[in-house]
Amino acid sequence: MSLPGNQEKDRADANIVHLELWDEGDLALLKKLMGDPAMTEHLGGPENDEQLAERHARYLRLVDKGRDRMFKIVHTATGEAVGSIGYWERSWHDQQVYEMGWSVLPACQGKGIASLAAAQIVARLRSVGVHRFVHAFPSVDNPPSNALCRKLGFTLLGACKFEYPKGHFMQCNDWRFELSIDAKEQ
Repeated sequence: MSLPGNQEKDRADANIVHLELWDEGDLALLKKLMGDPAMTEHLGGPENDEQLAERHARYLRLVDKGRDRMFKIVHTATGEAVGSIGYWERSWHDQQVYEMGWSVLPACQGKGIASLAAAQIVARLRSVGVHRFVHAFPSVDNPPSNALCRKLGFTLLGACKFEYPKGHFMQCNDWRFELSIDAKEQ
């Protein structure tokens, strides 16, 4: 992800955003991310207030559940939450893997924020060393998210039918990143 000679700039860029665990005060951010038609164009459409409250509660419970995590992406200089990113365990093709997903507010898109946050998640998952792979499943019609996967070095395995949200099937690309060949498989 970094070019030789740009280490100082890479370190500065990495500090543009940081991740904080999802907390009680993040429902307003969730409404901006998942309650907005433009933000959910590639995710099956906006969620209503009841669905958003359920999702918020689910995000808060992730820490108690095990290894799954949801974070808000925070712009370090301003302290503002500008998006969300998370990972969770799932079974995919008879293998335990991590899945990750992200969302960045429109005013902050196109500035590399999602890439920086996703790189932090990949580094975190590498250090955990539990599963060999992390997958991302952006819609085939979502060029920015597919470009992010390519930029971070994910391998495109092909298109697949994917259920998200529950009860809604969409055509997605299956992107896979190898975290470690020594990871414990469960």
